[in-house]
Amino acid sequence: MPREKTHSRAPDFAALKARAEALVPVLRERAPRAEEMRRLPDETVADLHESGLFRMVQPGSVGGSELPFRALVELSAVVAEGCGSTAWVLANLAAHHWLLGMWPPAAQDEIWGDNPDNLIGSALIFPMGRAKRVAGGYRLSGHWPFSSGIDPSSWNMIGAFVYDEETGHSEPRIFLLPASDYRVIDTWHVVGLIGTGSKSVEVKDALVPAYRSLATDEIRGGPNPGTAVNPSALYQLPAISLFGFAIAGVSLGIARAAVAHFAETTRTRLSAYTGKNLADFATLQVHLAESAALADAAEAMMLSDCDEAMRIAEEGAVPSLEQKARYRRDAAFAASLCTRAVDLLFTATGGSAIYAKNPIQRAFRDVHAANGHYALTWDVNGAIYGRVALGLPPDSTL
Repeated sequence: MPREKTHSRAPDFAALKARAEALVPVLRERAPRAEEMRRLPDETVADLHESGLFRMVQPGSVGGSELPFRALVELSAVVAEGCGSTAWVLANLAAHHWLLGMWPPAAQDEIWGDNPDNLIGSALIFPMGRAKRVAGGYRLSGHWPFSSGIDPSSWNMIGAFVYDEETGHSEPRIFLLPASDYRVIDTWHVVGLIGTGSKSVEVKDALVPAYRSLATDEIRGGPNPGTAVNPSALYQLPAISLFGFAIAGVSLGIARAAVAHFAETTRTRLSAYTGKNLADFATLQVHLAESAALADAAEAMMLSDCDEAMRIAEEGAVPSLEQKARYRRDAAFAASLCTRAVDLLFTATGGSAIYAKNPIQRAFRDVHAANGHYALTWDVNGAIYGRVALGLPPDSTL
């Protein structure tokens, strides 16, 4: 049976957006320190907890806001206008609350029953881990990079293949492990999204109970193990096909911040060589217009797809293979549009863009780092759509 909502005062979208906007100048000021620490400052994590932003798509039955899926795009974009690294951690950890809503109730109760504010990291590069079935569950081992926001997380969603030695077949599954069952390895020495603390995770022969494991086939859309307690359409969306949107909002916010910064600083900036007001240069005007249009187009594309997926789920249906492939395509393409927007402004800024004090250089580094994520890499996700459009199998889990 679905849980009854025990918390009726979770912040709605308007309240969360106002709180996110209030954090932007604070996060902008902290951004250099986040990069220096290579993780989010403790006070930033505390602010995200206090605001309720971490719990934007968590089930209402455990005190979450249970907002429509598009909120991940919209609210992470607002936060990214202050700090891309903070928004990246927020988007990932908030999305994991959404994913946990699809798990067996016993797993949800173990994590949220202990503390609904528990944060859950992830390490979902499946080929990096191996698991085997044993009595009562699975034995898991492996070494995974890119576990964003792992420092404040007390749990982790870890992907691995379960191999059947008799048949030779493998199945991708996700495993929930408490922090005591894995080792964090500080490998995070990078040039973009530096403040995310996306360190590596190592697991050595951990026993994972069966209720803390979920096959990716179970979250391709429609009813799943969590439906009994979370019947909302939000938790019947095709998780893997849509995950790109959960993080592409970060690219959108980075691009928006770059557009705003360029416009503000160019209005009164004089050319070092001619002494003329740069705002009068038609080329810079056009670059600014194109960058703003690229960001707006990316937003429209993402929100349209998120709304479509929600409508389909609310009707009790599942998106078609073609629609799922389009979602993968559009999330990656939207991120590419945002990257193009930042690239235009970085180039238009000239030599001053490379100074550490100029926010444009951080936007440039962060937006390119975001594009390195598998869900946002254009060549990967564009090819998935192209294969499906040409009548070929997608060659990827959808």
